[in-house]
Amino acid sequence: QVQLVESGGGLVQPGGSLRLSCAASGDTLDSYAIGWFRQAPGKRREGISCIGSRDGSTTYADSVKGRFTISRDSAKSTVQLQMNSLKPEDTAVYYCAANPYRLCVLIEPRVDDYWGQGTQVTVSS
Repeated sequence: QVQLVESGGGLVQPGGSLRLSCAASGDTLDSYAIGWFRQAPGKRREGISCIGSRDGSTTYADSVKGRFTISRDSAKSTVQLQMNSLKPEDTAVYYCAANPYRLCVLIEPRVDDYWGQGTQVTVSS
């Protein structure tokens, strides 16, 4: 069973950048599709990016397209989310989720996902 830990969150000014990392233990991430989700207070969890397990295909929500980039480092068994041009509305707890059966056509939670504990991202001046 894979365990996930997110890191890299913090406080950043609007227009700034952060790089989140999702690290795995207990298994490698190569056979898992990884989704990044976020949840702001009072809002439902939103899928924002996904990277496939086989072909490495990537998908982005419209809200982050052109600003965020997802990538995989197989040697380190991590998946990164590079976030540029951050906006106050990007403020949320960010989670990664692993699933060997996820198809990154839709970025939605699955009941059989493995989740990390989340990392807080706050965009504020």
